[in-house]
Amino acid sequence: MRVGHTYTRSFELETKQHELLGIDLGEGAPRRALVLGLVLYGVWTGALLLLFGFPTKITFTAYFLPPLIIAIYGTQKSRTVERRWNITRWSIGIRYLVLGHRPVICGGRRAATRSEWIGRRARWAGKVELLAESPLGPLVERWLGEEESVPAGAGGPVRLAARPRLYGPDAVAKAYGRKAIQHHQEDK
Repeated sequence: MRVGHTYTRSFELETKQHELLGIDLGEGAPRRALVLGLVLYGVWTGALLLLFGFPTKITFTAYFLPPLIIAIYGTQKSRTVERRWNITRWSIGIRYLVLGHRPVICGGRRAATRSEWIGRRARWAGKVELLAESPLGPLVERWLGEEESVPAGAGGPVRLAARPRLYGPDAVAKAYGRKAIQHHQEDK
């Protein structure tokens, strides 16, 4: 069996911005992180300006710090999935918790019915126990849905351990049988 290797991680080149508005940035800041930070600052500060107006000396930290922290930690490589940034993993996780995902049934041959989707209570299991014990408990329980709302036939994901195999022409001919070979020779 042949084994392939991926070497693209070794060839990853990161563009850097060495100067910004006439200010020397030294070794340079990664451009993608810089752009993400600027977008986060624009959205965050714009929303806060519309809601609360201009910052005071005390509230300036709330205007400045959250986008900075998200830009710094979000643009670092994820430890679990090397090819993704942390912010990508965070956004995928939040999307899963809020919206869920459509399960793949029979390799995508048929669409999943709504009863086959993973319920909100199962997706949020272990993450809202503190809220469930607080005074907001009844609201959280109502939002999560009933305990018995999981359909009887639905279960956890099925883990597959597929192994690819390479078959030569002799194995394919053997799989089709002698009749298929005879029909093929007659067609010629």
